[in-house]
Amino acid sequence: MAPRKSPLFDTATTLGKIMSFLGVSALCGVLAAGLIFPLAASGGAAAAAGSEMLEQLPAELREEPLSVPSHILAEDGTEIAQFYAENRKPVGIEDISQEMQDAIVAIEDERFYEHGGVDARGLGRAMVHNVTSDSQQGASTITQQYVNNVLINADFLRGEDRLTISGSKTYADKLREMKLSVSIEQEMTKDEILEGYLNIVLLGGRNYGVEAAAQAYWGVSAADLDVAQAATLAGIVQSPNGYNPLVNPDAAENRRNTVLSAMLRNDYITHEEYEDAVEVDLEESLDPNPESAGCFNASMANHFCDYVVELFLSSDAYGPDRASREQLLERGGLRITTTLDPDAQEAAEEETQNAVPAGDPSEAAAALVSVEPGTGEVKAMAQNTPYDTEQTGGTNVNYNTDFDYGSSGGFQGGSTLKPFVAAAWLEDGNSMGDKIDASVDEYPALESWEASCLNNGIARNTDRWPINNAIRDMKREMTVDYGLYWSINTATVATAHELDLCDITGLMNRVGYHSARDGSGLDPSHPSFVLGAQEVSPLTQASAFATLANDGEYCRPRAIAEVTDTNGNTYETPEADCEQVIDEEVVAQLNETLIRIAEDRTADGDPQFPMAGKTGTNNFESSTWFIGFSRGLSTASWVGNPNGVGEDYSLNGETIGGVFFDDVWGSIIAGPMWLDYMNQVAPNYSTDEFPEPEDSPWDDPESSDRYSWENDGTERGGGSSDSDDVPDIDDADGSDSDDDGDDSDSDDD
Repeated sequence: MAPRKSPLFDTATTLGKIMSFLGVSALCGVLAAGLIFPLAASGGAAAAAGSEMLEQLPAELREEPLSVPSHILAEDGTEIAQFYAENRKPVGIEDISQEMQDAIVAIEDERFYEHGGVDARGLGRAMVHNVTSDSQQGASTITQQYVNNVLINADFLRGEDRLTISGSKTYADKLREMKLSVSIEQEMTKDEILEGYLNIVLLGGRNYGVEAAAQAYWGVSAADLDVAQAATLAGIVQSPNGYNPLVNPDAAENRRNTVLSAMLRNDYITHEEYEDAVEVDLEESLDPNPESAGCFNASMANHFCDYVVELFLSSDAYGPDRASREQLLERGGLRITTTLDPDAQEAAEEETQNAVPAGDPSEAAAALVSVEPGTGEVKAMAQNTPYDTEQTGGTNVNYNTDFDYGSSGGFQGGSTLKPFVAAAWLEDGNSMGDKIDASVDEYPALESWEASCLNNGIARNTDRWPINNAIRDMKREMTVDYGLYWSINTATVATAHELDLCDITGLMNRVGYHSARDGSGLDPSHPSFVLGAQEVSPLTQASAFATLANDGEYCRPRAIAEVTDTNGNTYETPEADCEQVIDEEVVAQLNETLIRIAEDRTADGDPQFPMAGKTGTNNFESSTWFIGFSRGLSTASWVGNPNGVGEDYSLNGETIGGVFFDDVWGSIIAGPMWLDYMNQVAPNYSTDEFPEPEDSPWDDPESSDRYSWENDGTERGGGSSDSDDVPDIDDADGSDSDDDGDDSDSDDD
């Protein structure tokens, strides 16, 4: 007959429903009364009192799952990090060496295989000692210690103040412990009890159970513990801190030798084995392999790990409040499988370091985050800064996420928001080939802008709003397509001025744009939002552009794919949350321009796969972007100064990664970082061609002739031009101020 599974590993079984206590011998009653009440007479009255108390105490063991480490995993099962309050690796009795079993029995309960849960002889010895001595002596069996540890675990998890820790037990505690021990002996085999005890007991530091301790001190499994190692662990039980071999090796060695003597006395080892074991220098024999916990010790993707933890702790799917979720994470033995692609993550970490090496003397930082169109799954999240505040340039701030999930307030989006102004233009029934007047470079104070969602139906720029371009001679009539390709500020603002601002913010909100600081949507009352004045996170950017990669379907970012516990129970996790928010034809027409930007300019006319995207640079060149996508992967690339916005934080004139930059545009650092990364990773996902629009204004959408410097934007298709024919950059910095005096967007090339 196969042995019953220990309730230590199956918390759904009835360790809390073990059969009621049917009776304890009169001797146990007398001895218990004599031990617990040493000052009382040891006659019949005491025996009767002890028996009566035992009958009144409950026979149910308050059972709760044991604390087991949780693990955060990449999508392929690779471990990213583990979390624990108690480092424990439960194993079966067959995976614990006989030497370990013998050592613990010899020192803690030499009559373990003879008694029925309470050792009458031990109780008698302790009773005599306690009656005749000023000191107190206990007689807890291994079964009683197991019961006590289970009660402590249950009390902690239930938030009860009274823990039955040695030294804090009441008389009733001790009697209840004995009663439960007798009950357990009737319900469980000796091997099951010993297995449970050897998995629950504290063995120094935060190491619970023999498997975790064996690995922590010697890097071996519990099955391979030899006599000296087993005796060392058995000795720790009496004082987990005092006999911790890593902290007090001399005391631990003396205690080990005491255990070896007990093993010899009980014939578990020969005299020769005893002599060999005591000769082992404990300190020299140690091979510490401490288990690391938390995102600080993650094997990769530290900041992504931190993001996942924040997602977990903020979700009521895993508990009613943050404290209960933290307890579940540290004690629940969870397997949290994430959406992270280890290969993409490795490439992202490599490329952020290549762009801006960790500890670079400049103030620059770099970040990359990838999202899968159609699912919203986060495939990579990296930044160049170490996840360690004690290292030069290190920070725990996650530049890729919103403030609530990483303490970053985001960065001005700059020109990367311009495609969505163009998308609103198309939604309004217009064409990318329509001409707009980009010669207007100033809007007077209190200029009216249609904004139907506001109370009075209009928005106003409160101050005079001058608009500047980084490219000279661009203040003229041009097509919306031409203005977007060359990222002309006056063209974007002119386009927005002909639209309802609420239509633009409505579209941007549909694709997930929101403030990284407080989560609020874009505000149409300040027209400068069209030039990217709003601080947004790279993750928000990647998710918004993933909508353009997936024919107008927006998917909310998703990083946790599955959560299970040690018993195979699955927690409810959010499925992919996607919605069609832009018409496919609108996206196809817009992408014609974005494809040309990415393939002609970012990839220098030699793309390795179909790609589309947009550069961006904010005022004073303190944040630069390239947000681009293939059909299967959308990636936000950011390089900037994370410390603030303004002239004092400009990267203009800085040496970054050993290279001096007169100007820092999105096309200069962020763009190449994106391209190097995507050339490695994009082929692992779909690289199909983008759908062609049904009603393109261009005879030959793949021709870049319409973007030539000499072209005023009125010519259509045909011919050829040099894709490197980039207009001259004006000597001015290209900055502009928004309507309320804050920094806004500068154009990029």
